[in-house]
Amino acid sequence: MTVKAYILVVTDPGATKRVFEALQAVPGVTELHEVMGPYDIIAEINVPTLVEVPPILSSRIRIIPGIQSTTSLVSFPESE
Repeated sequence: MTVKAYILVVTDPGATKRVFEALQAVPGVTELHEVMGPYDIIAEINVPTLVEVPPILSSRIRIIPGIQSTTSLVSFPESE
């Protein structure tokens, strides 16, 4: 089973490109999109178990300079 989470990221003005590049190096991040609207970046994370999501958020993503806030959405696992 794979757990998929979407992280909606708000960046400081002018920091979006720098944050995007930093997110590319985070283990578990499989897809990134710069978007328009209330969020600046959407990151998709794929990990084997749910317990792996919080450490990635707290120790790898939220510490990136230029991130103002994040909103996390964890999808229901796909039935096999």
